[in-house]
Amino acid sequence: MSMDGFDYTNLLPIANVARIMKSALPENAKISKEAKDCVQDCVSEFISFITSEASEQCTQEKRKTITGEDVLLAMNTLGFENYAEVLKISLAKYREQQARSASMKESKQTRSEEDQ
Repeated sequence: MSMDGFDYTNLLPIANVARIMKSALPENAKISKEAKDCVQDCVSEFISFITSEASEQCTQEKRKTITGEDVLLAMNTLGFENYAEVLKISLAKYREQQARSASMKESKQTRSEEDQ
């Protein structure tokens, strides 16, 4: 914990924050260090806020692992329903992609074994 009371060990890496910010802006846009630092602080605090709520839910249910559904429930509980709906769709697409990837890998492995 620093002298100003903020725990800087829980910040997202500034390079990742800057990359995401740049991707949302026109190519020739410049982002000040102060803006990057501000967004880094905000998103890190937001993630901590949501994760804390999700963790509390897991603790009440005597579970140790936070799932995507726990995060979505926490977002709904904390008043971020609009974001939770979008993330629910993204989570479903991600899981679908993971399943396809695993299936393709399995099918390649099966073909490779049959060729031997």
